[in-house]
Amino acid sequence: MTAGRRRSLANNITHKRRKGLAIMALPGVTLILFFFVLPLAVVFGEAFRGGGVEFVKVVGDPVFLRGLRGTVILGTVAPAASLLVGFAVAWHLSALRETLRTALLFWISLPLTFSGLIVAYGFILAFGRAGFITLLIGEIGVDSAMMAGWLYSPAGLGFAYSYYLIPRVVLMMLPVLVNFDRTQLVTAESLGASRFRAVLDILIPQVLPTAVAAYCLVAAVAIGAYGTALALVGTQVNILPLQLYSKISGTGTDFPAAAALSVILMALCCLVLSAGELYAARSDKSEPV
Repeated sequence: MTAGRRRSLANNITHKRRKGLAIMALPGVTLILFFFVLPLAVVFGEAFRGGGVEFVKVVGDPVFLRGLRGTVILGTVAPAASLLVGFAVAWHLSALRETLRTALLFWISLPLTFSGLIVAYGFILAFGRAGFITLLIGEIGVDSAMMAGWLYSPAGLGFAYSYYLIPRVVLMMLPVLVNFDRTQLVTAESLGASRFRAVLDILIPQVLPTAVAAYCLVAAVAIGAYGTALALVGTQVNILPLQLYSKISGTGTDFPAAAALSVILMALCCLVLSAGELYAARSDKSEPV
């Protein structure tokens, strides 16, 4: 076989391979185009139809400012608590045998398969006025009305959010903690360092980039989530996702303002995620080779 014949045959094989890859990618590209790019383009077009007037109207509304404040508080406190709990769970799981760790990880990640509505109704059945946990606590003298009132407050909403934020933290932190060599802590303590100092100087610097990325991820989830909030507190808590829902629900038809608010909410989530990824990338570059 001549050299030209071999090149022609190689080109034909490469062309067929690229054609096959393009055909396999077509369903995914179509899905992204029609269910992500196209809706996003419509939202941006609606938001900027008046040249940015809708953004001025939305930002100048005092209700928006109060909702932004509530969203920021919920998006910082609930993820912080979830990060602490998730880190502790991941640290414990990292010390277990692999088979037991895998089994427990299945149950821990199970809440991620539930929708926000199911999570909200589950918390109502457990911690509502007639919830079984509320009734059990009532046997020791705790007022059921106070418990139910707490559940439908911002603190109760953050508690419900942590149900599906903690598994996300565990899934991100676990690989780092599994690969962490615990003998480093033992060695530091044997050389005279306290337990707190060993953790602060050895463990924290190694897991901090992943912890920051995990915090930013769950913060973005908490900022943008609305299903659990809608089913649990309705309009009693002023946060941006519920404001957005009120503008496009049966009682509201202000679609340009809703589009502008959705762009602001999306930008806020992207900003939080970008901050986490940027910190993690800079930490990777600064590590010695």
